[in-house]
Amino acid sequence: MVAITERLADAEQEDAKLKELLLYRRVAWRIVPLAIICFLFSYFDRINISFAKAQMQSELGLSDAAYGLAASMFFIGYVIFEVPSAIGLKKYGAPNWICRIMISWGLATAALMFAYNQYTLYFLRFLVGVMEAGFGPAILFYLACWFPKKYLARINGLWFLAVPLAGAIGAPAAGLVLAKMNGVLGLAGWHWLFLLSGLPCVLLGLAVLWKLDRDIQSAKWLSSEEKALLEANLEHDRKKVPPAHTSLWRVLLTREVALFACIYFCVKLAAYGLNFWMPHLIEQSGVKDLTYVGILTSLPYVIACIGMIILTRRSDRSGDRKSYLLMCMLAAAVGYLLACLFSQSPVIMMLALTLATAGSFIAIPIFWTIPQSTFSGIAIASGTAAINSLGQLSGMVAPVMVGYINDLTGISYMGMLSIVPILLLCSFVIARYVRNPKVA
Repeated sequence: MVAITERLADAEQEDAKLKELLLYRRVAWRIVPLAIICFLFSYFDRINISFAKAQMQSELGLSDAAYGLAASMFFIGYVIFEVPSAIGLKKYGAPNWICRIMISWGLATAALMFAYNQYTLYFLRFLVGVMEAGFGPAILFYLACWFPKKYLARINGLWFLAVPLAGAIGAPAAGLVLAKMNGVLGLAGWHWLFLLSGLPCVLLGLAVLWKLDRDIQSAKWLSSEEKALLEANLEHDRKKVPPAHTSLWRVLLTREVALFACIYFCVKLAAYGLNFWMPHLIEQSGVKDLTYVGILTSLPYVIACIGMIILTRRSDRSGDRKSYLLMCMLAAAVGYLLACLFSQSPVIMMLALTLATAGSFIAIPIFWTIPQSTFSGIAIASGTAAINSLGQLSGMVAPVMVGYINDLTGISYMGMLSIVPILLLCSFVIARYVRNPKVA
């Protein structure tokens, strides 16, 4: 009799787990696809200047250093307004604020077609950064309001698929636009690139306002029982997090923010080094056709997408965020080193770029599960905003540093080679100071 009772209890427990898993799968299908598309355009609008580089340099007379500065101007505006944007998120709610961000940055991106010298390009890139500030933390905050910690790496991994997808899809698309639409209606190919990547963001912003609910309780497509289960799981997580650092501003001065920001700076430095200079490195290896450059640039991102799905799931199962993050950063360092050493061998260079890209981009979603598990409440928004804004300083450093070193040495890969010791230092910091968060 006892054995039968135990089997029935086990069966009920398994049934409850299955129902919970199916519920979160339905929630994910409601939220994540739109979030991925929005983030895809967000990330592509940051890096589309790398594909326009050759045509813009020719028309506007930009040196590598000037191009690097133009690329970095986005991040100056982004960093300045990132934390203040968290105040708007708190006041207006995530869907409303995300809608505002997307419409304004889409219009600013389209306006880049009007740049006529390096100074107008600097200003417009700065403006895009101002308008996009707060988008990433708003989405991370919104996801954390629906999914408990045990699902976060998987959900983050799906959302952050947009980062390599921006390269995998955007690179060949940008190559086609630059090659085939150059001169259409009297506009240069790079004009069309900015226009066609900016205007869809306006429609996506309106879609966010229509599709995403403000919170769990306002979701009419969930039953009362389902809402209670989602809220109970989140409350279970909140009880496991110490109540400290829940203030919007006090969290900015914590040791955790400083540590995470330093690590994220290095993670994004690796990613942006590839974003802004990979097409250039491929061109320098002997590939001159812009369509082929776009296709070859997309290949490492495709591999990164596959790896991101696999490794974030394994990270969720094991709960070992630290080891996977460390492995990714070491892979990125090795990939960078080999790509630079074998820059005149296209096959070896592409394999090395694939390793560097996979390591750099898979590290991003795994990294974010750690601060999401450290902070609670609105501090998730302010904490991630602070980490993101400080980490995004790498977007200023990477393009300028690589371009300056390239101009100084006259060697196309020396700037990217300088990133390797930074990644190795980051790996040491992770190994020494990062602890795995507790997962319920």
